[in-house]
Amino acid sequence: MPTVITITHAEFEYEDHAYRTPLKFGGIITDKVTLLNVRVRVKDRSGNEMAGFGSMPLGNVWSFPSRVHSYDETLSTMKKLAEKLCGITKDYNDFDHPIGINAVLEPLYRKTAEEAARELQLQEPIPVLCLLVAASAFDAAIHDAYGKLLGLHSYYTYGADFMTHDLSHYLSKEFFGEYLDRYVTPEPKPKMPLYHLVGAVDPLTNADISQRLNDGLPETLPEWIKADGLTNLKIKLNGDNLEWDVNRVVRVDRLATETQNERGVNEWVYSLDFNERCESVDYLLEFLKKVIEQAPQALDRVQYIEQPTARDLKAHPENKMHKAAAIKPVVIDESLVDYESLLLARELGYSGVALKACKGQSQALLMGAAAQKYHMFLCVQDLTCPGASFLHSAGLAAHVPTVAAIEGNSRQYCPAANDAWKDRFPAIFNITDGTIGTACLNGPGLGIVEP
Repeated sequence: MPTVITITHAEFEYEDHAYRTPLKFGGIITDKVTLLNVRVRVKDRSGNEMAGFGSMPLGNVWSFPSRVHSYDETLSTMKKLAEKLCGITKDYNDFDHPIGINAVLEPLYRKTAEEAARELQLQEPIPVLCLLVAASAFDAAIHDAYGKLLGLHSYYTYGADFMTHDLSHYLSKEFFGEYLDRYVTPEPKPKMPLYHLVGAVDPLTNADISQRLNDGLPETLPEWIKADGLTNLKIKLNGDNLEWDVNRVVRVDRLATETQNERGVNEWVYSLDFNERCESVDYLLEFLKKVIEQAPQALDRVQYIEQPTARDLKAHPENKMHKAAAIKPVVIDESLVDYESLLLARELGYSGVALKACKGQSQALLMGAAAQKYHMFLCVQDLTCPGASFLHSAGLAAHVPTVAAIEGNSRQYCPAANDAWKDRFPAIFNITDGTIGTACLNGPGLGIVEP
């Protein structure tokens, strides 16, 4: 009979960090982060208890983009939400596997988010994406505690011997008789390439810098490529300025080519991220056309394109991605909040899925299984996750077999938040050859032991 657990305690705290350099997302400049750190205790039916830990940035600019409420207001909303989610989590008194526990808690979380919006008299509802981010640290802590209770790495606990239901219970009848161990590996890949973010306001050369930081870290794109041995670059674009976007890719490709030639490197790749700012798919198609005209080799190097248009898929059914996806994989990101949204994205022509630890370990695993079932391109994306949250994200990428690389931005924008972790996980936080050593992500639970 599977080992099942209940929750005996939950608590949380915040951790604030300033960014080393600003990051532009969706037209908004971000220069700080608040981490939500969660600890839970669980017990099995025999009374054996264990603690678990989860951490995630409260990415309010990304998960609750608002033209009505300020940064401080949306952050305050997420903090209020975390307080309520903690109470709901602590009150859970049934016994189940972490996937089953999350399936029960998430509807309660969603109802609470609606109540919180009314209590706070918000002028717009709390987005489901925002709720998922606030809840993700609680979900991670439960998975972590479950694995540690059993003395097993969490990725060993996703088969029929542990889960109380097969995937058809959480997804659809197509998954009858299947469990998550069919779609994740018990052992992590030994190492994976790191995707480095080229932000829209990041300097590419010395000419772009008005005053150097001189803090010992790279400050231009060639400096980063040489210092970290990079072969994977994620290029942030504006989505509302075609000439700028095309020139940005052409310029990045030119600098990358010069630098990689100096290093004797022949192969490297890009991903493109418009942060949903393209008004329509026609913008994307015109962009791709112009890049082919000006720098065809740059487009050859593009591995995938992140969600280019508005996240509300139901409100914009005209944004069909079939033509663009015929050129390069187009992955759903911000719109992916549940299985229904994945199915809708497929109907609209999306050919890939971006998994994110910040949407919850449970959801990421289920969506990863569905994406593999439907032969979709898979990647794991970052939320500028530092410390434990990056270990969580990297572990997800390392255990999903079709994910080829890891995105990790905190070393660029918030390195101070990694200080307590980098000496304990040097292969994760000290990059020299463009890869992250993920073999170490195999300890009990999610492999995250607090400093």
